[in-house]
Parts: sequence; structure tokens; C-alpha cells
Amino acid sequence: MLPTIEKQFADSLKSIARNLEIKEYIQQSPELYPLFLSSAKRFVTGESREDGVSIGDKLIHKGYRISLEFIGENTINKEECVRAKDEFIALVKECGNRGISSRVSFDLSHIGLSVDPELAYQNLLEMAKEAQSYGISLMISMEESAKTDLILSIYKKVVVEYSNVGVTLQAQLHRTLNDLNELLNYSGAIRIVKGAYQEPPDICIPRSDKLDQRYLELVELCVKADHQISIASHDEALLKQIIERGYLQNPYVEAEMLYGILPELSKQLKDDGLPVRVYLTYGVEWYLYLCHRIAEYPPNIYVAITDAIHGEKDSSQLY
Repeated sequence: MLPTIEKQFADSLKSIARNLEIKEYIQQSPELYPLFLSSAKRFVTGESREDGVSIGDKLIHKGYRISLEFIGENTINKEECVRAKDEFIALVKECGNRGISSRVSFDLSHIGLSVDPELAYQNLLEMAKEAQSYGISLMISMEESAKTDLILSIYKKVVVEYSNVGVTLQAQLHRTLNDLNELLNYSGAIRIVKGAYQEPPDICIPRSDKLDQRYLELVELCVKADHQISIASHDEALLKQIIERGYLQNPYVEAEMLYGILPELSKQLKDDGLPVRVYLTYGVEWYLYLCHRIAEYPPNIYVAITDAIHGEKDSSQLY
């Protein structure tokens, strides 16, 4: 596909991903569900906690750091939010009891933000306390820009009490430079992503050299402040600049890459002695996650089709 067509395809897929009717149709179809699940297995460890923990353990023994997430977001039922919180606590306990050093990542909208910010805050406090007792860190993911103020507000309240909680920032938003300068006053780790959400053009920087320069500027600010940072990107040209500048030699800095995306690059960085964290997901809500992985890199559609035809792949073998 030509680049313009790829962008149109990616934008369309992001819209389709949010269409609940399409999602429910696929999930209820005995023909389509297993095909889509086979495609998802390249990017998702599986549907159970054991799937995520087991593959995470394999990667740790290969020399990687890991981050685990029970997939879900925009939960609009209080009981489901509480169940999600309980699952994250169960994940923390299982990793802790098995001696698996993991970071646990999540969306605040999975544990209550879309229902009541106070519910999300209280659930996060409970998770943070449990994680701290096991020496496990938490990472709040960033969501649509409309939620940014709420997410950062909750983070700032929690991190004062629990320094094992970190937060994600999207380089594409104009506001992020100011947000980062403020967050450097807090102790939690910061993860920087380019940003995968469709946002109004007046509040964000499109994919461009300008966005790459903003990303590097944000990373440099963290490095100079000796602040713990995860560089979450699969942009090889950008990572090359980061490596050339020596940022990954800093003890507070690591590269973070999504499971199943460019595993050969993760392996190369790790084999070069650089710190690499692999972001692993599990759960039945993999449909939206799969759509995002394809939308972020449209050529993945060919991989998804191949996997659907020939059966699921265990991406852990590629690391």
C-alpha cells in the first residue's frame, strides 16, 4: 500500500476499532472469532493471566524486563471496574509470589475513570499499596486527550504516597512539554510514547520530523534530570538517534517495546547490552488492542492475515 493509502487505512481502522457493533459481531461469530484470535496471538500473550505471566517469565530468563497488562479500558460499570482492580491485584500477587519482577500497566478508565474519578483513585490506591508490598511498580497508561487532566490529577495525588506508581505522556500533544516539566517534580517513572489516538489537529503534532524532535526533547529533559524514563517507541530511526546520544547508557533510562512488534529489534538492543522492557498483554478484550497494533503500523495487516490463515504464533520464540 502507498503511504497515503496506509494512513487512510490506519485512520479507518481506528474508527472501526471503536465500533461496538462490529466488535460484538466478531466476538459472537464462531467463524470469525477464532480467526481474529489467531491474529491477535502475535501481539497478545493469550486470554488468561497464566498466559501473560508464563511468557513474561520466559522473557525475563532471556534477559528482558517486562510490563504486564490485563487488557481493558472505558469500563462503564462499577462492578466491572472492581473486578478489573481485583484482577490487577491478583496479577501483582502472582508475580510477587513467583518472584517475577514485573511492572504492571493499566488504563485508569479500566478501573473506574469513566464511571467516577474517585472510584479510579481509590482502586489505584489499593493496587499501589499491594504492589509496593511486593516490590512491583505500576504504570498508568495515557488515554484520549480529553482524559489527560483527570489522569494526571489522580497520578499526582497517588504518587505522593506511593512512589512505585508512574505515568505515561504522549509526545504528540502540544501540552506535554509543560506537563513533563511539572511531573519531573514527582518521583514516579515516566513513559513517553508518540501517541496513538486520533486528536484534533490544533492540539497535537502530526507524525513528522517535528514530532521526532519533540520526542527527543522530552527524553533529554528526563535524562538531564536523572529521572526514571521508559522510551516507548518502535521508530528505528528515532531509536538510533537516542542510542547515538548515549541516553540508553543512563541507569535511569530503558527502551520499551510492545510484544510482537519488531522482536528482532528488541533482541538486537538487548544483545548490545541495552536495557529493554517488553510490554505484554493478556485478556479477552484483545480486539481493540489488535486494531491499534495494525493501525500504528499498517503493514501488520499482512501479518494478521497470514496468522489467521496459518494459525497463531508464539512471538516469545522470536526474542
